Amino acid sequence: MRLLLVEDDDRVAAALSAVLAKHGFDVTHARSGEEALRALLPAQGPSYGCVLLDLGLPDQDGFEVCSRIRRRTSTPVIMVTARADVRSRIHGLNLGADDYVVKPYDTGELLARIHAVGRRPPLRPGTESAAPAPADGAGAGERPPAGSLQLGPVDIELPTRRVMVSGEPIALTRKEFDLLALLAQRPGVVFRREQIISEVWRTSWEGTGRTLEVHVASLRAKLRMPSMIETVRGVGYRLVVPAV
Repeated sequence: MRLLLVEDDDRVAAALSAVLAKHGFDVTHARSGEEALRALLPAQGPSYGCVLLDLGLPDQDGFEVCSRIRRRTSTPVIMVTARADVRSRIHGLNLGADDYVVKPYDTGELLARIHAVGRRPPLRPGTESAAPAPADGAGAGERPPAGSLQLGPVDIELPTRRVMVSGEPIALTRKEFDLLALLAQRPGVVFRREQIISEVWRTSWEGTGRTLEVHVASLRAKLRMPSMIETVRGVGYRLVVPAV
C-alpha cells in the first residue's frame, strides 16, 4: 500500500517512515498541507491507500487539509496528532477522517488501523462522506461542485455565491449561503447537526447549536419557503425541493 505521510517534523517523519517501510508500505512524505494536496492530484501518479495526517502543520490547520482532501477524493484519512481532547476527535471525524490516533501511540495499533481502513470498500467518485450511511447525513463532508444548482424556483450560483428565488436576488450572509449550499448538494438527505457545525462553522457542536437554529430560521424567512429546510427531530436538517 502507498501511504502519504503529512508531518512537518522531519525526525518524526523519518522514524515513522522507516517503521512503515519495514512493514511493506511505500511512504511519501509531505511537510505541509499544500504539499499533501498536490501529491493527491491524479496527475501525480498512482493513488494512495491512506493518508496519515498530522494536525499541526506550518501552512494551515490539519482540519482544513482534511476537509479539502475529502472534497476531492475518497482516500482514507487517519489523523495522527497530539490533540487528545474529545472535541478535536469529534470535529475531525465529522470532517471526514476515517480514524483518529493520538500521539504517543503504539506502532502495532497504528498499523492495525491502517490495515483496517484499507479493507473498507472504496466510495464511488463524488460520494465522499463524513458519515457511513446516507440516512445519517452522507455527503456532509463534501462541498458542492463548481457551477449552479437549481432547486425548484431557487437558483444557487456557487462561484458568485448568489441566490435567486423566482428570478429575484436574495441577500444572504456568508454563513447562510454556506449552510444553504451544503444542504442543497444532497436534497432529501439528512445532515446531522454536528456535521453541519463542523462544515459551516469549522468547530465542534458544543455551544454552537443555538447559532445553527438562528441561521436556519433566517434562511427560511429570506427564502420565503419555511418548508424548504425541514427539521428532522433529534437528528438535523434536510433540504426539500419545492415544486415550481
